[in-house]
Amino acid sequence: MAKLMIVESPHKAKTISKFLGKDFKVLASGGHIVDLPKSKMGIKIDDNFQPQYSLINAKKDLANELKEAAINADEVYLATDPDREGEAISWHLANLLKMPENAPCRIVFNEITKNCVLNALKNPRAIDVDLVNAQQARRVLDRLVGYQISPILWHKIKSGLSAGRVQSAVTKMVVDREREIENFVPQEYWELDSILSTIKPKKKFTVHFYGDKNGKIELKNQTQVEQIKNELTDAKYIVSEYKEGFKNHNPQPPFTTSVLQQEASRKLGFTTKKTMMLAQQLYEGLEIQGVGAIGLVTYIRTDSVRISNEAINDVRDYISNNFDSKFLPSKPNTFKTKKNSQDAHEAIRPVSMSFTPESVKTSLTSDQYKLYKLIFDRFVACQMAPAKYATINVSICANDNYIFKVSSSKRVFDGFMTVYATEKEDEVKTTLPELKIGDELTWIAFENQQFFTQPPLRYNEASLVKEMEIKGIGRPSTYAPTVSTILERDYIEREKKILKPTTLGICVTDMMAENFPDIVDIKFTASMEEKLDDIENGGKDWIKVISDFYGPFKKTLDKASQIERVKVPVVETEEPCPKCGAKMVIRSGRFGKFLACPNYPECKTTKPLPADEITVPCPKCGGKLVQRVSKKGKKFFGCVNYPDCDFASTGLPTGENCPECGGFLIRGFKGKILCNNFDCKYTKAYKKESKKEIE
Repeated sequence: MAKLMIVESPHKAKTISKFLGKDFKVLASGGHIVDLPKSKMGIKIDDNFQPQYSLINAKKDLANELKEAAINADEVYLATDPDREGEAISWHLANLLKMPENAPCRIVFNEITKNCVLNALKNPRAIDVDLVNAQQARRVLDRLVGYQISPILWHKIKSGLSAGRVQSAVTKMVVDREREIENFVPQEYWELDSILSTIKPKKKFTVHFYGDKNGKIELKNQTQVEQIKNELTDAKYIVSEYKEGFKNHNPQPPFTTSVLQQEASRKLGFTTKKTMMLAQQLYEGLEIQGVGAIGLVTYIRTDSVRISNEAINDVRDYISNNFDSKFLPSKPNTFKTKKNSQDAHEAIRPVSMSFTPESVKTSLTSDQYKLYKLIFDRFVACQMAPAKYATINVSICANDNYIFKVSSSKRVFDGFMTVYATEKEDEVKTTLPELKIGDELTWIAFENQQFFTQPPLRYNEASLVKEMEIKGIGRPSTYAPTVSTILERDYIEREKKILKPTTLGICVTDMMAENFPDIVDIKFTASMEEKLDDIENGGKDWIKVISDFYGPFKKTLDKASQIERVKVPVVETEEPCPKCGAKMVIRSGRFGKFLACPNYPECKTTKPLPADEITVPCPKCGGKLVQRVSKKGKKFFGCVNYPDCDFASTGLPTGENCPECGGFLIRGFKGKILCNNFDCKYTKAYKKESKKEIE
């Protein structure tokens, strides 16, 4: 063996080893090989905030294997992910393997294809210390915040809580939105339409009140509407403006990490966590029938919409070969990357247009295929011609004063929308008669309607990630983990797809806002992200950035340690405790919400929430069934009379007996009803409309 390459993922190692040949041995570090200790903060505050790294216990054997492989290799290449985290992992590996400082050992590639990896091997470089310091600074800062605030939360609120530089700010965003909704005061407004008709031939159409010759008028109450209607009694309606034209709707850029998460949520119903898991699989490489192991998409953690010239030529050739010439613009479409973007990598795209979604479908799971098709189609669409709409805009003057307007648009060329359409591209399908300026119209009737302004919508995962990106909180690699963390900590909860703060999340946020205002302040968090990015660009010293933060932070820590204990409000129910009669309260545990006696620890009675009760009776004793969660997090149906009744089933009983063995039938997967007696093979299909939703 002459050469050694170390990557992060075993799957990636398997993919790369298949096209590098026998001269290379490809091993995986499994992420970080050394790390900060879990049992303590691991930061020497008095020694310029130096981190105390140590070899991860579970990776001692792996470390020895890597050392031995490095000793026997003529050349060692560190090919961890092309980001700050990957650079830090390579730095730790270089130190572990005692490689010379500034050794040209680091290679990076944006896609896992043979050509890309071979080209990277031709251009090794030294480890970028600025990237390493940027990662270290983030890690140190997160430790200082999390490991010093969390114990205060344990003592003052509840054990097991955590705080974080990004997670606390994002939780506050959800809490603030909930309070906006609670404090929202609806404002009345009205819409006034006029139904008109041409004189010859008579054709009716509806126009919408706009204002008067001085500008737009907001209709705020019925009195205002009635006054305008009275003024327009016997009014003349004359066409004052008529414009026909065309409007282009340009394609959107290829995916960044956050937009991929948003679109996968909107179009496919995927959570951010699921999207990133599938995207990682597509990036690291899959076994494609007839091709072998290969990564299908470029690096998936990016905030850039930049596309390489090679990729642009590839997709333009694809469009030229698969669509009429009018779908291909005369020159490539270009997109501007946002001002605060790092622009370290290209946008997310297919590695080659030869791997069409249909050609690789049989080699992918259903979800992998859906996400890959979304990425592929978005990339094709971004280099196609714009969609074109024929538009008509009409202004009608009433009584030589008030203005009514109406518009219409009709798509006359689909352009990029042949491949990829978004929710904003709907036609305004108003049918208008032939009109010209000066035409007099006949008034037929008024239509008016009262409305009230609506509160802002609660976040879902996609809109929360979008807001994080807009406000500059976190970076592409942290969006999905942050949302997952605050869900797991029970700071927020998901109701179907909507995110709401829990009482615990509100309590923790309020305590943080009062005692650690900077940590939950959106602008402060965003400005800190910018400073950390400056370290990466070589513009700031990481120790000074941390030191400037820590001075004021230490004062707030000392002050917060003196506050009184905060009691988390509980929701009281009408359900009486079966043992002591007290009204039970809703509490949250490791496996979700449940009813508990408020007199704990004197009374330790707990019950499942009534919302989990099922209408089908227990097949064994006739009691009520509830949905429970096992210690391993698996959902099942059990009887409320446990332990007297030990009935349990992974499927919901139908209330019917098995016609073959007399056992009870349950609903299984893929639309099947089966017998709960596993020795009995009876199954049948059930109709979708008969399936009952379990909230």
